[in-house]
Amino acid sequence: MQMLLDGLKSLYAYLAVIPVIPFLLIYFGYQFITEDRKKAFRLAMDVTTVFLIGCVAMLLNKLFDGSFGIYTILLIMLLGGGLLGNVQFRKKGAVDVKKVFRAIWRLSFFMMSVLYVLLMVIAASKAIFFQA
Repeated sequence: MQMLLDGLKSLYAYLAVIPVIPFLLIYFGYQFITEDRKKAFRLAMDVTTVFLIGCVAMLLNKLFDGSFGIYTILLIMLLGGGLLGNVQFRKKGAVDVKKVFRAIWRLSFFMMSVLYVLLMVIAASKAIFFQA
């Protein structure tokens, strides 16, 4: 059982380092099966967000010598969900939690993608130019 968990951790780590790979695998695989580009893109976004969150959290921890990366990301997502839920409540009188969650999850994909590129450039620059 422990070997299986270690294998899953390793697989996640490898896929999280370059999240473009799982995105492309899921996108083209699902598109091949269903022939629906929209659904394939959405599914690829949803799955890749998990990998992006893990990678961005690790990069934040590495760059700032801390362990608060995942908590910062989750806090921002929760705050965004609360704000979006508040807007929805004021506009419609009720909150559709599923729609709020989906919106925050997909916005997180774009936010994590930008942060991934930015933090990778910073980490690479730091490793190249500031070696001690």
